[in-house]
Amino acid sequence: MSQPKPDNWENPQKILVILAHPDDAEFFCGATLARWAKMGHEITYYLLTCGDKGSSDPNISGDALCHVRQKEQRDAAKIIGAKDVHFLGRPDGYLVPDMDTRREVTRAIRQFTPNILVTCDPTNLYPSESYPLNHPDHRAAGQVVLDAVFPAAGSHLFFPELLKEGFEPHMPQEVWVSLTTEPNTTLDITDTWEIKLEAILKHKSQIKDPESLLKRWRAHGKRKDSSTESPRYEEHFRVLRWRR
Repeated sequence: MSQPKPDNWENPQKILVILAHPDDAEFFCGATLARWAKMGHEITYYLLTCGDKGSSDPNISGDALCHVRQKEQRDAAKIIGAKDVHFLGRPDGYLVPDMDTRREVTRAIRQFTPNILVTCDPTNLYPSESYPLNHPDHRAAGQVVLDAVFPAAGSHLFFPELLKEGFEPHMPQEVWVSLTTEPNTTLDITDTWEIKLEAILKHKSQIKDPESLLKRWRAHGKRKDSSTESPRYEEHFRVLRWRR
């Protein structure tokens, strides 16, 4: 008997994606998010920076780049099928998992009350040969999100000032950790791989050669089925579940 899919939830889920930059969601797990949107789940992005240092162009200011990248992210999220995009506004490149940021992430978890939370792996220093050193913001984002999830988000004793603002404790049922070298869950996202690529292309400020990018990503993660020559694509996660 085949095992049930790890995202075979009985009811529509509220999914909150908390990552560092515009484009992280699409690059890290965009095909999975598109899959979930097509399944009828509600997806909200909460990005900790606006990517205001993601350019080598000496003629663009950080503020101007922030505006560009926020628009690019909203356009990409529409293709994915996300409901909304929010930005915390921390400076790009300076993100740290300090207590103030942990409070803000805890507030977001309590505000949006997700069933499922998506972030990235704070321990992944050397992701791959093609991406040899992970951005410090990615690691900081993963760390502060996991620290906010447990033990803060679900406890009234952490950040009591949030209670005064009306944000009651809330604990996600699952946390899906992307960009990990220690996955325990793999999804076949072949059906939504092209949606991921279409969404990535909306991040024009980050892409020098779109054709080369598409060629690399269509080869990335490709697997050959034993019974067919059709390409097969996967995205991998470390999924954390809490017993009730």
